[in-house]
Amino acid sequence: MTSSVIYLGDLRTEATHLRSGQTIITDAPLDNQGKGEAFSPTDLCATSLASCMMTLMGISARGHGLDITGARASVNKIMAADPRRISRIEITFEMPDNGFTDTQKKILETAARTCPVHFSIAEGIEEVLEFRW
Repeated sequence: MTSSVIYLGDLRTEATHLRSGQTIITDAPLDNQGKGEAFSPTDLCATSLASCMMTLMGISARGHGLDITGARASVNKIMAADPRRISRIEITFEMPDNGFTDTQKKILETAARTCPVHFSIAEGIEEVLEFRW
């Protein structure tokens, strides 16, 4: 098993990663009867995409002798209604100024687009990626 999730009441859950014991609290968002005091489940979905992409870029960077330490991603999740769902995820990557060549940039951007979360997201969800070098 990967994790366990407990419903704490008042639209809040606690997820525990079983191997490490790390926990994440989720709340329903303000626009869906929640308190919005923590990540919502859909926030985690969008954020997981950015985290996965950065991880794959890190693997690629390591394999090519590059360093992307300090790279940041800003995530914007847009919801649609009827049914309520994620319709668009916008991610802006702020890459460190390490003098990457155009070829190295292409390698890293391609790596981002090969992450498993990207391939797991429904085709109807638009992904908009921006890389700022």
